[in-house]
Formats: sequence, structure tokens, C-alpha cells
Amino acid sequence: MSAPGSVARFLLLAGIKAVSRAFYAFDWEWVGRRPPHPFRDVRIGILLNHTSLFEPILLGFLPFGFLWEVAKRGLMPGADITMSRPIAGKLFSFMVADAVSITRARDASWRNFTSRITEDAVVVMSPEGRMKRRTGLDKFGKPMSVRGGIGDVLDRKTEGTMLIIYSEGLHHLQAPGEGFPNLFQRVRARLEEVPIERYKKALGHGTHDFRANVMADLDRRRDLHCPWA
Repeated sequence: MSAPGSVARFLLLAGIKAVSRAFYAFDWEWVGRRPPHPFRDVRIGILLNHTSLFEPILLGFLPFGFLWEVAKRGLMPGADITMSRPIAGKLFSFMVADAVSITRARDASWRNFTSRITEDAVVVMSPEGRMKRRTGLDKFGKPMSVRGGIGDVLDRKTEGTMLIIYSEGLHHLQAPGEGFPNLFQRVRARLEEVPIERYKKALGHGTHDFRANVMADLDRRRDLHCPWA
């Protein structure tokens, strides 16, 4: 990606971070021991407990150095319904170096996304694949769960760490279908970094059960570390 494009994306991300810090109070902590060099080696960033299209507010948790890496090398799958929206779609498309519209099915759009994953790319995604409503369920009335696509992403990564953001959720700011978010609220999350290669080995990478193991593990971690959810 061009240097001017990376700079423009970084300025957008930094601006969202600055506005978020101005209007919200952020309360966060690390799960377990804080990494010695947090964010330095992140190659996958995932958000658990996906509740709102206003989740770019969560950039308030992230350091400028990591935002620069996302601006230069970020790769993000986005639901075609969201990416086709006139404002939100353009915003999400510009936030990362490469935003790929997908249908949420394991079809050509998903294969197009996974074909773009390189070791250097910083993949950012919400592996639950849909937003939780105030009912605690998705829009079809089904429980939230991690989908198998994150297993495909891990298949293509061997280096670095996976950053997991366990979000409190943003329904108190703005729930799906509502308008402008409420200001001057507290935003809470927990952060965790896990080495990708060690994580894959622990969950049986290369075996038939790997994808199912990853889905079950991330569901378990979300339920454990998102007590507000």
C-alpha cells in the first residue's frame, strides 16, 4: 500500500482514538501477566462480544504504534451488508489497508479474503460473525458463538501473537438499530495476547478437530473474561 494512503488511514484511526478518549472513560486490564512488549508482534486482532457498529470507539484502548501497523498492513473481512452502507461501509473500508467484503458463507468471497492473508498482514476481525442484540442473542434469535473462519486465519499464520479484546459490549452506548451513541459513558474491556504457534499447537492444529477446538476455546474465553456480557 502507498505511504500516503497509510498516513491518511493512520490519521483517521488516530482521530477516532482521540475523539473516543475525549468523550468516553476507558477501563481496561490485561488477562494474566501483561506482555513484556504489548502489541509489538500482533498479527491477528480479534474482538469478542460484538455488539455495535460503533466499536471503532474501542480504538481508545490501542496505542498509536499498533494503529500505524493496522494502517499499513491491516486486513479485515467485513459483512457485505455492512460494507455496502453508504457511510459505515466507506469508513470501515478506509480504516485498514485492505478491507474485503464477505457474505459470511464459506464461498468465493471468503476464499478471496483468506487468499490475501500473509505473514506480515495484521488481520482484524470479529470471529462471532454477527452482532449481539439486547436480548443476548443474534438477530435470528440464536445464541452468539464463534464461527470457524478464525481457524482458517490461524491456518495461514505461524508468527507473532493474537490479540484478543474481550469487550464489555456497547449496548449502553448504542445497540444495533439505534442512532447516535450516548456520550460520556464508561467503556470496559480486557486484553490478552497469545503466541499464535503455541496456541495452534495446544488446540491440535493439523487435526480434524482443530477448527472446532478453536471455536470452543474462544467461546469459553469470552464467557470467562466478559463477565459483563
